[in-house]
Amino acid sequence: MEIRTVGEVTGEANKGQADVADGLRFERRNTRIGADPLDGVEYELRDSVITNPDGSVVFELRGAEIPKNWSQLATDIAVSKYFRKAGIHGDAKKGETSARQLVYRIAHSVREAGEQQGGYFASREDADTFEDELAYLLITQRAAFNSPVWFNLGLYQRYGIEGQGGNWTFDQERDELIETRNAYENPQCSACFIQSVDDDLMSIYDLLKTEARLF
Repeated sequence: MEIRTVGEVTGEANKGQADVADGLRFERRNTRIGADPLDGVEYELRDSVITNPDGSVVFELRGAEIPKNWSQLATDIAVSKYFRKAGIHGDAKKGETSARQLVYRIAHSVREAGEQQGGYFASREDADTFEDELAYLLITQRAAFNSPVWFNLGLYQRYGIEGQGGNWTFDQERDELIETRNAYENPQCSACFIQSVDDDLMSIYDLLKTEARLF
């Protein structure tokens, strides 16, 4: 996937022009128009069972739909850590059961955020290309996000899962920081934060609370 700004694409012909459209253009390298990249992968049903040293089961999900070329370790990590286990569309017993669901949740939600926040894509076709190429990279394990993306992104947008509020986000219309009403409408997708602590007991406890909410 090659990423170029509209100015780079139009290049020499538009030098000096101030009215070049905003947004990024994307060229297809691994996908085709009209073909779902998630359909181009061969899948199989696998069990993911994680046990303690004594053999007791910590986690178990049987019959997960996983790409055939994924290792069992990759399967166990995705299924046990990143699959949403419950709450899809309000059903306390319904969770993700396929790598296709997981990758679509991430790729489509990133694309959707780019469209909603404005200016990221030069056209609808570029947004389509971006989503397809990203889905291909993820399902074929050529790239991977850090854990908070897999944990949090798309749960509200795809499944209506809210979670507790109390985090902060930037309100573009009001041009200010606001406290979120739920955890997943504006999800935390970053992993690394540097916190400060003063040399007193209450500051130490405040740090513990903040660290627990972040991680």
